[in-house]
Amino acid sequence: MPSSKPKGAISEKELQNLRKQYSKSSLTSSSINKDPIVQFEKWFAEVLESGFYEPNAMILATASKSGRPSVRTLLLKGIDEKGFMFYTNYKSRKGIEIGQNPFGSLLFYWDKLERQVRVEGRIEKLTKEESEEYFNTRPYKSRVGAWASEQSTVIESRSVIVKEFLRYMMKFRTHVPLPPVWGGYRLVPESFEFWQGRPNRLHDRIRYTLQKKGWKIERLAP
Repeated sequence: MPSSKPKGAISEKELQNLRKQYSKSSLTSSSINKDPIVQFEKWFAEVLESGFYEPNAMILATASKSGRPSVRTLLLKGIDEKGFMFYTNYKSRKGIEIGQNPFGSLLFYWDKLERQVRVEGRIEKLTKEESEEYFNTRPYKSRVGAWASEQSTVIESRSVIVKEFLRYMMKFRTHVPLPPVWGGYRLVPESFEFWQGRPNRLHDRIRYTLQKKGWKIERLAP
């Protein structure tokens, strides 16, 4: 009897056999910094030395007002004592969802280091001045692209966006102003989870939860 498995499909057994043994490091309550932002910056410094193609890539999860979630990969563009910054079109799907439901979650996954960090909190808009300051650091064509693309809208073909891009290049030959529908957000953390892979799936998980008097630190079962 011929196999019903489509040509090129991955079998369940093949997926089950994709296993790694994690053993590069450990994470203890006594070794971590009491400030999760400082701890994140410590780990991120190691990421920058590890040869990742996009070291600042992160997954952002948002949800609509009805609670339907969506996720996407984008780039971290700033971090300070207040939180994590990123930029986008305010009328994109994520921008619309943030307007409806201002809570989100970030995931950083660094497989070479067998680590991940989850961050949850409230998302707030950056000021126009903050957005403009970052926008002006972008390459010229990236700034033009922010005008040309009505992000997340349906278009007939790629030629539509190329035509718009060329139109705005002609319009803004030198100075490209900040688009009124484009700018930054900051996710203000309320909780962090630092995850370090360990042998036998007995991973280290340390959670920080924001309290009135500071950060509460707890270990979670793997």
